Parts: sequence; C-alpha cells; structure tokens
Amino acid sequence: MANQQKWKVFFLLFVTMFLLGGIQNTKGLILEQVQHDINLDIGQIGTLIVVFQIGFLVASLLTGYLTDKKGLKIMMLTGSVMMAAGLIGTSLAYGILFFFGFYLIIGVGIGSMLVSIVTVIPTFYKEKSGMMFNISNAMFGVGMIVTPLILQQLFSHDISWRIFYVGIAVIVAIIIIVLASLKLDKAQGMEMHLSDFVCLLKHGRLMLVICFIVFYVAAEAAFLNFFPIFYGSLDISGSSTQDKMATAAYVISSFAVLFTVGRFIGGFINMKLGDRKTLILFSLFSLISIVISRQFAESFVYLFMVFGFSMSVLFPTASAVATKLTDKSGSAMGLIYVASGLGGAFAGWLIGQVSQLYGVSVGFNLIIGFVAISFILTLFIREKAGTS
Repeated sequence: MANQQKWKVFFLLFVTMFLLGGIQNTKGLILEQVQHDINLDIGQIGTLIVVFQIGFLVASLLTGYLTDKKGLKIMMLTGSVMMAAGLIGTSLAYGILFFFGFYLIIGVGIGSMLVSIVTVIPTFYKEKSGMMFNISNAMFGVGMIVTPLILQQLFSHDISWRIFYVGIAVIVAIIIIVLASLKLDKAQGMEMHLSDFVCLLKHGRLMLVICFIVFYVAAEAAFLNFFPIFYGSLDISGSSTQDKMATAAYVISSFAVLFTVGRFIGGFINMKLGDRKTLILFSLFSLISIVISRQFAESFVYLFMVFGFSMSVLFPTASAVATKLTDKSGSAMGLIYVASGLGGAFAGWLIGQVSQLYGVSVGFNLIIGFVAISFILTLFIREKAGTS
C-alpha cells in the first residue's frame, strides 16, 4: 500500500473508532437534554433507544453481506453518508416523529460504519490484525472518555446538544471526503450465511454464550443510556440540575477510563485465569460493584467507575469463547452483533416502560437484574468445543 493510501486508512480507522466510541458514550447525556427539549417522557426515551438499536441491528446484519456484493468502499461511504444525514437531521428535529426517524438513521449509520471499519483491519493488516484490533479499540475507548467531557464543557457554556451533533457531522463529512479519494479493491466482508445461522441456533453451548452477551450488553447499554437521567432525578442536597449533569458526565467519562484500561489489560487477565474463570469472576465483580455503587449513588457516585472496569473484559472474552465453540467464526460474529443489538433494544424498552410506571430509580435498578442473570449464565458456560 502506498504511503499516501496508508495514512488515509490510518485516519479513517482511528477517527472513525474515536467518533463511534464518543457517540455511543454520549447518548445518555444527549437524551437527558432531548427529554426536556422536545418533551419526551421516560417511556418514549426507552422506545427511542430501541429505535436506535434496531437501526444498528439491521446494519450489522446486512453490512457484512453487502460488503461482499458491493465492495468495502461503497459500504463505508454509505454508512458515513447515513451517519452525517442522521446527525444533521436529528440536530434540526423539533418533533418527536422526525427525531425518532433520524435517530434510526444514526443507528443504521453507526452499525454500517462499525462493521465496515472492522472489515478494514484484516483487509489491510493481515499479519498485524491482532495489534490493529487492539489499537482501534483503544481509540474507541479514548472517544468514550473524551467526548462526554467535551459535551459537558459545551453544556456549561449553554451550547446546545444540537451544535455538538452538527460538529460530529462535519467530522464525518471529512471522513467521506477522505474515503472518496481512497483507492480500495473490492474486499471481502465477514462470511455470514443464513444456513450457518440456523445451524448455530441449534448449538446449545454457543447459545448459552449468546444469551450471556444479550444480558451483558443490556446492562452496559442501560447504564450508559440511563445513568444521566437516573442521576438527574435524584434529590441531592446542594446540587442543581446543572451540577448533577456535570457530575453525570464526569462519571460516564470515569467509567470509560477504567473500561478502556480493562480492555488494555484484558488479554493478560485471560492468559492468567482462562476464559471461563475470567467470565465468572468478573461477572461476580460486576454484580458486587453495581450493587454497592447503586447503594452509594447519592453520596459517592464515582464508585460507578469500578463497574466500568469490572465490565471491560466480559464482551471480548465471551466473543472469544463463542468463536472457539464453532468453526463458523464469521457467522458466530454475526450472531454476536445480533445479540448486542437485541440486548440494547431489550434494555432500552424495558427500563423505559418500568421507569414510566414506577419511577426512574426502579427502572435503573433493573441493571442489577441484568448483571445477576449474566453471572448465573457464566456458571454454566463451558469452553470445550461442541458440535456445530
């Protein structure tokens, strides 16, 4: 690859992962503002998260297949254009239906961009793909850390979330320009076939891991999406609404810091403990940390950052176990994306409905239930490959 093409690929990989991490980690902070801006109730917030996850799920399912048919560059451009259109449309939407529609487009755009950019790594870095996967995930983590702090600075100067989304759209437009000038051969995406999916659904041990991923993602997505709303609903002496939102942003960023640190050292943890022990011990750690953090949410809210560390190694470890249980690794990864989308959608809908009926605090407490179910499932997971 020529040097000019190489720096373009580096730019696309790192900037895209940074943005995707940032958008994922600021949804809760944005939605807390949107709730008041266009008069959404908490049930509608839950439905909005479901809409986003449906878009992400559809894109995750189709992008790998369409990359094979249409080429990597076309799919990356399609995802980027949809992302920019969704961000601009959302920033201009003042009605509920328009906001829901453009938020769906953002979900599709993020799903398309994520699957496409992951496909870039083995395409261009075959011998160093492991290293590049780790570095790209580190950039995703940096985006998770930095963007909530940027957003909080904007809010502290009375700058609307709408301007933030316009700014992200401008950066995506730069990505589109770089992409248009990049010379890419038609590259293969993840190999996923319907018959393979059907076969995997009959694989008991694999489906146990997939169920774990559903509840893991439900817990992670629910925390990031609903924590700012939950913390803003608490009656904390001496804290204004603006103070609570500032604290929520710092907590989300702190959560992301330890989450990213955990991802960095996760490989060493797995080597020391093995996949199964890692899943069991860190799922238990997650359960203990979320229970204690919830108990002291009003007095020592930064305990939630420990929850971020405890959750960090679970998804990559479970994904590794899933791919070891079958020789259909491409379809297994597709199934993992499906599980992730379902987990996020399920959590958003359920917490939104429960919060609407019984209050935000009760809805937020469901995260403890998701983590508890995840821990119970780890006790039955086995690493030994079965028939597929």
